Amino acid sequence: MSPWLRVCPLDDIPRLGARVVHTEIGDIAVFRNAEDEVFALADRCPHRGGPLSQGIVFDRRVACPLHGRTIHLESGEAQAPDDGCTRKYRVRIEKGVVHLNLQS
Repeated sequence: MSPWLRVCPLDDIPRLGARVVHTEIGDIAVFRNAEDEVFALADRCPHRGGPLSQGIVFDRRVACPLHGRTIHLESGEAQAPDDGCTRKYRVRIEKGVVHLNLQS
């Protein structure tokens, strides 16, 4: 069985926005930035568990909607001087469709 889960067409994720994927291991936020790069993180800020999918996406980062803590989309790490990390997941785009690896 493939570890890759089909999420949706890339165009279904708004630029500078996110889509939430509900899985057995929890909600995962799939982000799309202005350059059409796609990233996936657990939908939980490492600070207070805020829903990162409702945050503001800019560059390769997202600002938590609760306290504005900035999280790097590539690594899931909080931007200094804050600390903490949320789990990241691998994503790929095949023929315009976003796939998520739940084992990454």
